[in-house]
Amino acid sequence: MGRKGRGPKAARKSTKKGGKEDDTESILPDDFTIVGSDDGTVFGFDDMWDIGNENGIEEEEDIDDEAVLTMLETSLGKFKDVLAGVDDFIGSEKSGKKREAGYRRLFKTLTHHGLGDDASEYLNHYLSSFTAVALTSLRNTASEQYATCRCLEAAAVILGGGNDEYFEAVEPALKRCIMGTGNQAQVRSAAIRALTLTTFICSTDMSATHELLNMCEMVCAEEWRGEAVHPTLRAAALDSWGLLATTIDDSNISSEDGRGTTILPLLQKALDSPSPELRASAGENVALIHSARLNLGVTDEDATTTAKRFRRGSWDGTEFEVLVDEVKQRMAELAQESGKHMSKKDKKRQRSTFREYMSTLVDDEPPCETVTFRGGTLELTTWKEIKQLGAIRACCQGAFMLQLSYNSTLHDIFGADMKILNNNDGLSSHEKRMLLSKSSAASKTRDREMQKDRKKRSNQKNYFLDADGEDI
Repeated sequence: MGRKGRGPKAARKSTKKGGKEDDTESILPDDFTIVGSDDGTVFGFDDMWDIGNENGIEEEEDIDDEAVLTMLETSLGKFKDVLAGVDDFIGSEKSGKKREAGYRRLFKTLTHHGLGDDASEYLNHYLSSFTAVALTSLRNTASEQYATCRCLEAAAVILGGGNDEYFEAVEPALKRCIMGTGNQAQVRSAAIRALTLTTFICSTDMSATHELLNMCEMVCAEEWRGEAVHPTLRAAALDSWGLLATTIDDSNISSEDGRGTTILPLLQKALDSPSPELRASAGENVALIHSARLNLGVTDEDATTTAKRFRRGSWDGTEFEVLVDEVKQRMAELAQESGKHMSKKDKKRQRSTFREYMSTLVDDEPPCETVTFRGGTLELTTWKEIKQLGAIRACCQGAFMLQLSYNSTLHDIFGADMKILNNNDGLSSHEKRMLLSKSSAASKTRDREMQKDRKKRSNQKNYFLDADGEDI
C-alpha cells in the first residue's frame, strides 16, 4: 500500500475503484520522471531556427540577432505568466492529477524559459508564493512530491548563488522528506538531490554543507534508522556527497582523517552491489577521492604525473594502501565484466564508465569531458568539474544547453564565456537555417547516414555474437 499524504483532504484523494482508494498508482517505478509529458507547451531554443512563423518571422527572412532577442523576450514572457499563475493551477487545484500536471508544466517552464538574469529576477519576485505552494505539495502523493522536488531543484539553478533565504525556506521540508522512511525511494532520492543542488548553488554557509555531507554519509549506508536503504536512494546520496565534496578542500577529502578516506570502506562494499547505478556512483567517488589525494602537497600545476604520484599524494605506506589496492582490483573487474546477467547495453556502459575511473585510479590520469555547443567546445579536466556538470545536466535534462548558454551562474561554475557559447559568427543566417535547422535537408541527410551506420555496426556485432557467443 502506498503512503497516504498528510495534506488537505482534497489533496489526499486518488483514483477510486469500487468506492475504495486505489493506491497502486502511488508506487513509483525506478525510471519515473516528470520529463517528457505533453502537459503544457514549451518552446526550446534548440529549435530556434525552425519556429520563425511562430514568432511572426517569415520563412524568407534571415534570422538575425534581433530575431533571437525577440524570441528571448517571448520566452521570458511565458516564464513570467506561468510563475504568476502557480497559485491558480497548482495551489488552488483540488485534483492531485491536475496538480501533478501543473508541476510538469512548471518544470518545463523553469528549465526551458528561465534563461538569463531577468528570469532570476522574475523568480525572486514570485518566490514566496512559489515556495509556499511547493512546500504544501511535499505532504501529498508520492508522484506530486517527486515533481515538487524536481521543480525546487530547477529553481535553485535559475536563482543562482547567494540566495540563502531560498535555501533556508526549503531546507527543513526537504530534510523531513529525506528522513521519512515511509516515503518512497524515488521521492527521497529526488529530495536529497534537490537539497544538495540548492546547497551547492544558493547557500553560502559552509556549516550547512558539512551538515548535509553528514546526512549523505548516513543515507548511503546499507542501513539507516533501523531499515535497509534502497539502492536508488544510496546512489543518490553518494552522488550528492560527491557534488558537495567539490566545494571543500582536497585535504578535507583525502587526508588521513578526511571525509573521503573515512567512507572508502563503504564505497568498497557499494562496488559489490547488484545495482549498476550504485556501483557507478561509488566508482566515481573513488576517482574523486583519489584525484584529491594526488593534489595533496602539489603546488605546481604543471607537475608531471610521476611527480604527483610519488609526492605526498600517494597511498603507499598508509593504512589505506591495502584497501585501495582491493578497490582497484574490483574496479578493474567491473571494467572488463562479461556474462549473461547484464544486458549488452548495460555491460558496454559499465565498461566504458569504469575504464575512465581506472585511468585515474591506476594511471593517475585526469579525466576529460568535452561539451560541444554552437561556436566551440567546453573542456572539463577534473572530477570536480565533471561531478558538477553531471548534477546540472541531470537537473536541467534536455534544457541543459539552454541553461549553459544563458545562465550566468553556470558560466561562473564552469568558467565559460557567454559570448563564446553563443557565438555563431562563423555561419551566415542562411547557413544557420540550411545547416543547423533540425528540419533542414542537410540535417535529414545526416540522420539517415547515422541510422545506416548504427544498423551496420549492429549487424557486425550480432554476427560476432552469433559466431562466438561472447560480447565484444
